[in-house]
Amino acid sequence: MKRLSACALLAACLPTAGLATEGAMGRSITGAQITPYAAIVPPDPGLHVAVSFVNYSGNIGGNREVPIGGLAALDVRANVDLFAGTFAYIWDTGTGRWNFASMFTVPYIRPDVSAAVTIGQRKGQLNDRASGLFDLYFAPVIASYHVSEVEHWSGGVYVYAPTARYETGRLANLSLNNWTFTPAVGYTHLFDRGTFEFSGLVGVDFYTRNKATDYKNAPVFHLDLLAMKRTPSGWGFGAVVGWIQQLSDDKGPTADRLGGFKGHALGAGPAIDFKKTFSKDSSIDFTLRWVKEFHVSNRLKGEPLVLNVSFAL
Repeated sequence: MKRLSACALLAACLPTAGLATEGAMGRSITGAQITPYAAIVPPDPGLHVAVSFVNYSGNIGGNREVPIGGLAALDVRANVDLFAGTFAYIWDTGTGRWNFASMFTVPYIRPDVSAAVTIGQRKGQLNDRASGLFDLYFAPVIASYHVSEVEHWSGGVYVYAPTARYETGRLANLSLNNWTFTPAVGYTHLFDRGTFEFSGLVGVDFYTRNKATDYKNAPVFHLDLLAMKRTPSGWGFGAVVGWIQQLSDDKGPTADRLGGFKGHALGAGPAIDFKKTFSKDSSIDFTLRWVKEFHVSNRLKGEPLVLNVSFAL
């Protein structure tokens, strides 16, 4: 199998920002988990590097209370910037039907949040912002099975560790203060001699309890689909669709008072890609997508912007 992307496996490895289901959002953002060649771990062994930027600006207005940082807030507005460096090592397993990799991501986050909150007998508008390292993200093993030159499957379990700082009573935190485990399956099919790609990525986020607030997020299902048509000049043009569905009610005193705070969201938008190949083993790949969220319930509603840059050197 020839290399189809400089860092194809990193498509499914780049993290997204979030305030957590507890903050009307999750580890996953609508349409932001997938990038081109989501199911392909290429056969070339060695270290691959990618950098990513995610901006999410959204709000949940009206009289809907939102559990966040141990508080119950109204009219939550958030702007989150996430920068991440991802390092993936492809194992030397040859050019057979199976290839394997491991990855590790170091993210840096800048949340800026405002809301109307009640603390004791006091009510008022609270603005909060923070910046620093976000929760570390890794996958011990990512497996890719090549059905043929044009059809590929992948699978892995992705893990967020609560390594960053968390404080109750804050709207903007650097951590979600829980472990999150995400088993995910990817699929990629190439048509028209490899110039048209269809990829999908499906997973479920399983959260542990936030012990600081006694809040337990329910499992969250997410599905991303990507279609991309590429030209001989290296440009690709396509679209992405995302669906996020919470599978059951959240648990804990605050969640019970808010009726379980079960949420969902749909989103869609354009995606563009550009790849520059310098040699057989050296290339750079840029992917940019913008997603418009709609049909949103009990989650922030916004417009995610995602830029991924992957390198093979």
